[in-house]
This record gives sequence, structure tokens and C-alpha cells, in this order.
Amino acid sequence: MIRLVVMGVSGSGKTSVGSAIATALALPFLEGDTLHPSANVQKMASGIPLTDEDRWPWLDKIGAELAKAEEGVVVSCSALKKSYRDRLRQEAGGTLGFIFLEGSLEVLREHMSKRTGHFMPLSMLDSQLATLQPPTGEPFVLRQNVEHSVDDIATASVGWVRAQRWY
Repeated sequence: MIRLVVMGVSGSGKTSVGSAIATALALPFLEGDTLHPSANVQKMASGIPLTDEDRWPWLDKIGAELAKAEEGVVVSCSALKKSYRDRLRQEAGGTLGFIFLEGSLEVLREHMSKRTGHFMPLSMLDSQLATLQPPTGEPFVLRQNVEHSVDDIATASVGWVRAQRWY
């Protein structure tokens, strides 16, 4: 069973890449932002960074979705801190793979400025980057640079997943 989290800061392309990976692997895709309580969305939309206390219930919901995905699933989730990823691993039970979407500030800002209809304002990017603890040295993580196209990132990610022995 493939359980995969596509992670990174806002504007890294988690939804686009995650959806493309899920399609290629014939798995369901879950947009993690849809599991945020309305209070979290309102906070972020107002430019107020979430605290750990705001995030724990949201991460637990994502972890529960990962745990119950009997056929596998691809989920988008910022998973900015190691403690958040560890919480997801614990809640999901079993092995969990991560695709870490990373890029320069300029590229991330460009991505965010082009999207429409998302609650996260461009002003929140700096706080997300300040919170980010890259998953260096953690198991089952593939780093992908967001300067590449969604298709290229998805293709490389699917190849990596298929080469793994954790599912």
C-alpha cells in the first residue's frame, strides 16, 4: 500500500504535484487543506500564522485519513516541522513516504502570485519558510525542486515510489 505525503510551503505546488502523482499511481488524492477547521483558514486568510496547537488537530485528521486508506492515498500537507511529520507517521501507522517540494523564494513567490481562489496570502510565505524544518536525513523522503515542471516532478516522484520497498 502506497501512502504518500506531498509536502512543502505554500506555493510549492503540493496540490498540482500530488494530484498528478495520484493519477499516475491510480490512487485517490486528498487535499489536506480541506481538513483545516474554519478557524485555521480564517487565521491564515487574515495573515496570522498557525501555532502548533492550531495544527495538531489538523495533522491528526490527516493522519487518520492516511491510516484508513486501505488501497493507498496521496495527500497534500505542508508538514513543515519534523514533529509534524513524526506525528503523521505515528497516526498513519506503517511506512509513510514524503515528496518534499522545495524552491527559491523567488520561484515560490511567483507561484503564489499566479494562483487564484486560495485562502493563503502571499504575506504568509515568510512565516512558513521560517517554520520549515527540511526533512534532511529522514526516511523515505524524495526532494524535488519546484523549478521543474509539475509533469517532470510527478514523473520522477512516481519512479522513486515504484522503486521503493516500503509498500
